[in-house]
Amino acid sequence: MSANSVEQSQAQSSSPSQLAEFVEQMGVKHSIPGGIVGVWADGREAFASHGVTSLDNPLPVDKDTLFQLGSTSKTFTATALMRLVADGRIELDAPVRRYVPELVLADEKAAAEITVLNLLNHTSGLDWNIIVDTGDGDDALAGFVAKMADLKFIGAPGERASYSQAAFNLLGRVLENVTGLTYERAVASLLFEPLGLTDSFFGTAEVMTRRFAVGHNPDEDGDLAVAREWRLTRGNNPGGGLASSATDVLRWARFQIGDGRTESGERLMPTEVLHRMREQTVELRGSNLGDGFGICWFLREVDGVRTIEHGGSTNGQFVELVIVPERNFAVVAMSNSGAEGIPFNRSAVRWALEHYLGVVDKDPEPLPYDEAGARDLVGAYENDGMILTVGTDAAGLTLGAVIKPEIRAAADFEMPADYEPAAMGLLPGDGDEFIVTAGGLAGQRGFFSRDENGAIAGIDLGGRVFGRVPTGSM
Repeated sequence: MSANSVEQSQAQSSSPSQLAEFVEQMGVKHSIPGGIVGVWADGREAFASHGVTSLDNPLPVDKDTLFQLGSTSKTFTATALMRLVADGRIELDAPVRRYVPELVLADEKAAAEITVLNLLNHTSGLDWNIIVDTGDGDDALAGFVAKMADLKFIGAPGERASYSQAAFNLLGRVLENVTGLTYERAVASLLFEPLGLTDSFFGTAEVMTRRFAVGHNPDEDGDLAVAREWRLTRGNNPGGGLASSATDVLRWARFQIGDGRTESGERLMPTEVLHRMREQTVELRGSNLGDGFGICWFLREVDGVRTIEHGGSTNGQFVELVIVPERNFAVVAMSNSGAEGIPFNRSAVRWALEHYLGVVDKDPEPLPYDEAGARDLVGAYENDGMILTVGTDAAGLTLGAVIKPEIRAAADFEMPADYEPAAMGLLPGDGDEFIVTAGGLAGQRGFFSRDENGAIAGIDLGGRVFGRVPTGSM
């Protein structure tokens, strides 16, 4: 039997009823209020849902229920920019100040050097984000950019990849200045309308008339409660503000798989420009997110096939989108629980890859615990918004993640829940790579970085850099 025959046989072994059964099992196992999984395979759609939109006002989740996409919104921002690149209105290698001349950053030399591509592939050197609410007016992005002088740098432009929300919010301002439209209107005209994405919205005024999911986080007693802060600030829309349905996200995935034309045959952008987004521009090390960045997309090889991926999280909601262009396949998983949403999504995506394509995606096995080697790793690590704590318990190493107390205290809106310490283990190789093996971050991979003297200097996790906090300074 040929490889293609094996693949086709594997794909035919799955059915919508099997998908529905698995999704229901995983929903119960992970105790999530609601979730939806959509699969595009063999030229057909399949959807399976579990549970309800809200524990307070329960409505059944279906394929048209709106979930927050979080950082998966970045793929829309990037593709809208690439439409303007194709039209000659933006150059990838141009300094971003050509399009946002008002930009002021903490490092003037870096501010003059950062290119549009640096923002698109997270090599700008900008730290993760600034926590600021610049209002709901049409000047929200302009106000966000005006605050970016407060943002730290983690390196020089082009030096390394470090995931940055602020970089994509700045790209939203590029869109505004080049088109003369608000960011939201620009994305609607460039993408939503020609692609028929009728369930995709940035504003609560549009969302509130549809069926939508709300997030849930554990309360002080460990019980799930509705996350009252439903949306991000408008200034964060380019990096994470879109709400959409599984139906629209699969339609979006089909466009990314295709040749740059809409389903009606209209040419939206040249094939080579669209496909350039999935060509690697920078390498990633030790990350479950991928082996490298294309233009926005995380690129990963899974069991011999290449994928393009992006996930997202908001206050108690998670989404994971995986596309396999060479196999005309996509799967999206959405959930509304901050406690077990990530494991639910990951298990659903892996099941779909295996049962539709015969592609097995599994975590690497960690090394046995080495108490002596762990001593150098224990401590606190921080970036501009979060603190990671590496510790030990009776079983071995643990990792916890919390939003900085001063940021949580100063915020005038509800923020996502923290992650309690959970088991992690080091991976084979140089001993600096690790994987979280339990808790809400299970499956997350990263690595410890070292300074020129070989001492542990920081952690890379989720594509973000966390510098080591000197002992006694916290």
